[in-house]
Amino acid sequence: MSAPGRKPKRGLAHRLLRYALPYRKSLLLSLVLILAVSASINYLPVLIQRLTDTCLLDSSAPGAVRLERLGRIGLLYLIIAFAGYSLRYLQGILTAWIGQRIVYDLRVDVFRKAMRMQQAWFDRMPVGTLLTRVTSDIERLQNFVTEGVVGTVADLFMLVGIMGYMLLISLRLSIILWILLPPLFTLLFFVNRKLRTANRMIRRRQSELNALLQEDLTGMTTIQLFNREAAARKEFDERNGLLREAHFEEVRWFSAYFPVIETGQAVAIAVILAAGGAWLLKGGNPLTLGALVAFLAYIRDFFRPLGSLSDKAGSFQVAMASAERIFELMDTPEEVADPDDPLPADRIDGAIAFEKVSFAYDGKTPVLKNISFTVEPGQVLAVVGATGAGKSTLINLVGRFYDVQEGRITIGGTDIRRFRKEELRKRIGYVFQDPFIFAGSVADNISLLNPDLTREDLVRAAQSVNADHFIRALPKGYDTLLNERGEGLSLGQKQLLAMARALAQNPELLFVLDEATANIDTATEMLIQDALGRLMKNRTSIVIAHRLSTIRHADRILVMRHGELIDSGTHDELMARAGYYRNLYELLRH
Repeated sequence: MSAPGRKPKRGLAHRLLRYALPYRKSLLLSLVLILAVSASINYLPVLIQRLTDTCLLDSSAPGAVRLERLGRIGLLYLIIAFAGYSLRYLQGILTAWIGQRIVYDLRVDVFRKAMRMQQAWFDRMPVGTLLTRVTSDIERLQNFVTEGVVGTVADLFMLVGIMGYMLLISLRLSIILWILLPPLFTLLFFVNRKLRTANRMIRRRQSELNALLQEDLTGMTTIQLFNREAAARKEFDERNGLLREAHFEEVRWFSAYFPVIETGQAVAIAVILAAGGAWLLKGGNPLTLGALVAFLAYIRDFFRPLGSLSDKAGSFQVAMASAERIFELMDTPEEVADPDDPLPADRIDGAIAFEKVSFAYDGKTPVLKNISFTVEPGQVLAVVGATGAGKSTLINLVGRFYDVQEGRITIGGTDIRRFRKEELRKRIGYVFQDPFIFAGSVADNISLLNPDLTREDLVRAAQSVNADHFIRALPKGYDTLLNERGEGLSLGQKQLLAMARALAQNPELLFVLDEATANIDTATEMLIQDALGRLMKNRTSIVIAHRLSTIRHADRILVMRHGELIDSGTHDELMARAGYYRNLYELLRH
């Protein structure tokens, strides 16, 4: 019985072959080329038989006639061989093109699937494991699809053709050869099973090593600050050693394929040579020396595709192990999915309301408990509370990065789960505490490659948040290339870029600030404070800030504590109550 959630091999192969359907015409052409290659190349030993019997051994014919036959048959051999190998070259090019297109489509589908997954899935999925799926697992499938599928068909046609010619040449020699094959197939099956087990071990240990490597590289600052380099090296060496052992195990069994094939070929040639030679010496049978030579040539040609098939059987197991992991990702349900009948985008407007919302990231420990409040259109709402109070979770739920487990969130009276995620999020502007800078130019980091934004739009957005001045001071201005960490920019400059990015997208509904000024120096904060008013004008805004002085003028302030909404009101109202907000304000103010 297969493990739960694991697709049987036939199902995996069927799903892979479905990716080939759009290229069925090219596959049909490749099949025709395979037939032509098989027919031409398999005919060559027949010419060798004719050349041996009619030119070299036929002493009854005059020398000139035999020489003329030799030239004619030799020329025919060269023509057929050239045509056959030329067709094989064309077939190889076509097969590679088909394989690359199939793998391209599969890689696009895997990436799109990852883009549709909810934030909770990324919280659970190590980045290294995901990279293994999209890179090395796809590469393994690429080798199989490019060389394995059509190559297997080509090898099968070659084998069928060779066996047909063998039967025509000598039925008795063919029977002897087939008697020798079952032990060989038994050995190959055993090696193939060991190879499959070894490859699964490689896939698992490679994923574990990638996850550790990604974690260590991301947390390198912490590792160096606490002098944990030795411990990190030790753990990496241990996992790297386990991966090395798994690769050795795979190589050991993979290397056994061709020795088994070559040994089988040597045994077959020896037995056929002995039997055929005995029959020739005995006389009185239709077997000729030319037929024996041709049969020996067919044995060589027979074991070549047989060995190739064995190799492809190993590649098939490797590919299926990778396919299991890829389609496991493809079959992962989308917990935050778009509705079957989404509402049109023009319905996304109006007040935002949380109605008895409860939420837990792990489904067990509540982060929000029975939260209810309303944000009126154009209102600036501030959310305050100690770390872990659930402030950022509110924002994540509004953008449907997670879905509520109890209650609902509405916009204009409509549950946000009725809207497509893309339509909802493109109307929300986000500026987070730790902005992410992509590898690319400053302009690309502001526009996020949105083709609808012109350079004038980007400059206008940067000017509105006072980022234009420092951008123009960069070596190439808006065309300055940045790495993914924004090396050379201060945290304040990164924040200004993030604000320009949010404003450039022109969010229609919300402009959400998630502690955006928490780690910005006072001088930089003064630059952006006067821009906040313009950013929030005519936009429903939610502001989360460590510095409570920055939200004193909010229309309304929500006070969170341990996932509960314990108070709300204006700054003056909350201060007058001398409660939790006032204590927090006096503790955190500057």
